[in-house]
Amino acid sequence: MNEKYQQYEAAEKPLPERYLVLPVYGAGLDNVGNEEGGPISVPMNVIGPDQLLVRHDADSICFSDIKVIKQGQDHPRIYQNMKENPVVLGHELTMTIVQVGENLKGKYHPGERFTIQADIYENGVSYAYGYYYQGGMSQFGVIDQRVLCSDGGNNNLLPIQKTTGYAEGALAEPWACVVAAYGLQYRRKIKPGGKLWIIGAGEEREVTFFSTIEAGDMPAIIYLTNVETVLRKKLLALGESCQVEIVDVETPEKLPVEYVDDIVVLGYSKEIIETASTKLDQFGVFCVMSDQAKNDKVSIDLGRVHYHRWLFIGDHGTNVANAYQKGLVRNSLKPGGTVLFAGAGGPIGRMHLQRAIEFSSPPSRIVCTDVSDLRIQDMRETYEQQAVDNGIDLVFLNPMNKDHYQDEIEKIMQSGGFDDVVVLAPVVPLIEEVSGYLANDGLMNVFAGIARGTMVNLDYSRVINENIRFIGHSGSALDDMQLTLHKIESRELNANRTVAAIGSLHYGKDGLRAVQDASYPGKVVIYNHIKELPITPIADFKEKFPSVFALFKNGEWTNEAEKEFLGIMLAD
Repeated sequence: MNEKYQQYEAAEKPLPERYLVLPVYGAGLDNVGNEEGGPISVPMNVIGPDQLLVRHDADSICFSDIKVIKQGQDHPRIYQNMKENPVVLGHELTMTIVQVGENLKGKYHPGERFTIQADIYENGVSYAYGYYYQGGMSQFGVIDQRVLCSDGGNNNLLPIQKTTGYAEGALAEPWACVVAAYGLQYRRKIKPGGKLWIIGAGEEREVTFFSTIEAGDMPAIIYLTNVETVLRKKLLALGESCQVEIVDVETPEKLPVEYVDDIVVLGYSKEIIETASTKLDQFGVFCVMSDQAKNDKVSIDLGRVHYHRWLFIGDHGTNVANAYQKGLVRNSLKPGGTVLFAGAGGPIGRMHLQRAIEFSSPPSRIVCTDVSDLRIQDMRETYEQQAVDNGIDLVFLNPMNKDHYQDEIEKIMQSGGFDDVVVLAPVVPLIEEVSGYLANDGLMNVFAGIARGTMVNLDYSRVINENIRFIGHSGSALDDMQLTLHKIESRELNANRTVAAIGSLHYGKDGLRAVQDASYPGKVVIYNHIKELPITPIADFKEKFPSVFALFKNGEWTNEAEKEFLGIMLAD
């Protein structure tokens, strides 16, 4: 092994007096870096007794970084004045401890390698790495007690084995988001101790709300709007026996609280669904009980389905408890089913595709769409043979080739449609189109992060009559990161397949631009301590770094290639 690499891995090199940071002073790429767009030099940090000094080894640029570039000071995670206290992006990274505070000696040691779960909370307030904390677009950083003991006593540092590559560690976070997207959990009963709002919408049927009448299972308060007399009397009696407060609300506009946990509409009313659903709290459930649902489109805030984890359910029966129980039958791809990855050509889309192909119970047919023939060809070359080997029918379609696209979609619709639709592009017309491709019991997973308040027209009658569901989220928790790291380190998951281009921190702004412009089919990884290197697609390594390319596997980045590369490129 190269001596320079060994010294770097062990963190034995003396610390410099200054190091490089790529600051972001506001919205737009023009506000990234110094006057030339490059990093600036800052003094080395002096840590306290309860802190760690870490070396940022590799940073994988995320599209969330681009949201900060676009929104600047208006981004919801940016608290500081960016002009005076610029943001340093980078939350998908690998780091190595280079100095340990006095009170942490013995527990942590120089040379230990970590990644980080970037959602750091103290007293419910977010202090995210790469937003509040100086992130991976810098050569060094400081870890304090908020990271080591976040809310709930969580340590947001996750140790990485020495056999795990720096790029692999950085890619654990985006991969954890993909893994987590297929494990989303939702309530299957009305929230105990919560706020329930029942709204009558013209269908007078005898409805059952609770499978068991026990005080511990009851909401704390029930609001009633336009509820017919017989049911209202039953609910008043229930409230008295179970000590549940019952409050009459004359019209939906007069609800006395801002948000409720559950909304049950008795009957089908497009107007009520559109108006009342805006009152759902985070993790809220909206249920429509109707046997007269009409085949029309309802405008739903799908941004909050994604970010607030709302769930829309329905049933044509009369048992609300049963409707909740079958609210979400599954949260992952249907084994042996047909799945559509809409907008699959980007880095995250390819990760979803790779997971589906490599999953232990994969779909039998996968359809990937993208508007770029170049991206489709790259996906085909990368994944088609693996899909064939796993017995999966893998189809690629470009919606711009309209006749062929429609013909192929129509064939699938004639056989029942798609069991799963995964949306990977935050485009409202696309979401509205592909929602119509769902089969009975179909599941649409909106992974693409569309903004809160984004209204999408969806056919709610199919939620009730055909049990289709809309879910979505693109974040990950500490458990998801731990699970993903285990998959990476046990070689169950090859995270390195995602690497598409590499560069040095000196060209970090170009890396951000490349992600913004979707210049590469996979992830752009910045190695923070190498000599100057423009953002370089790994395919070019065959000529530029032949000894590194020789260690690729099937044209893909490997840990062995990374060691050879760093041995050549680490700065003196």
